Amino acid sequence: MTPTPIHRRPLDLALVLFFSISVLYGFLFSLPEGLGFPVSPDSPWPPLRALHEWAIAEEPAHLDPPPNLIAATLFDGFFQAPALLFVLIGLVGLRSWLRPLGLVYAGAAVTNMFFYFTQTFLGPHPPPNTLYYLAFNLPWMIAPAILGIRVLLGRDLGPSA
Repeated sequence: MTPTPIHRRPLDLALVLFFSISVLYGFLFSLPEGLGFPVSPDSPWPPLRALHEWAIAEEPAHLDPPPNLIAATLFDGFFQAPALLFVLIGLVGLRSWLRPLGLVYAGAAVTNMFFYFTQTFLGPHPPPNTLYYLAFNLPWMIAPAILGIRVLLGRDLGPSA
């Protein structure tokens, strides 16, 4: 049986679009920051140079990241972004192997965001505009949770083998 095309599955299409952005963000911002490129006006990595003004205004912890923020960015760049490439393939093609991968990814991503939020709100530099911060960052917790529920309940993925 041929899977339903992605353009006829609005939830899957929305997840594919969001996770495509997440992959780019992971490789362009998170991984270089985790590897030690500074978020600064003279950063050798142009995307982090561009992020500097936003970090001053909204997430000052990125200007001098604590160890758990560095760990979160490394996890995003080395695990989450590459895993999402496979999630995207599995989601578009409705592959049965997406179920275990999607559940592992969802659990890891939600956990990573929990620690990220803990650092942000309990650390020395809470966001000055909580609603703006949450509007920008909560999708990185909500989308993986939705993926986890979707692959757990999705009957169109076939048996998990």
